Amino acid sequence: MLISIGKKIRELRESEGLTRTQFFELTGILETVQKSYETGKRENIGIETVMKITNHPRFKKYTLWLMTGDLAASTVQIAPRFLSGEKDDDQ
Repeated sequence: MLISIGKKIRELRESEGLTRTQFFELTGILETVQKSYETGKRENIGIETVMKITNHPRFKKYTLWLMTGDLAASTVQIAPRFLSGEKDDDQ
């Protein structure tokens, strides 16, 4: 299943129980920019933005999933509830 990076960011943020404001406080990614990614209005996400997320200690566990959609069974990599089979509210 191919999921856009913006949708992954939203799922990651929501799985961590964070508002966009809280996510901004942790990553420095402006709320308006987050919203544009999450809604698909802006699709090209620079590596700097991805690094702001994956370099934060709280979100390192999502790195492989965020960048590839894969999970490494032998490591402590996780995916938000989205991949666990729960239905997406937008569908």
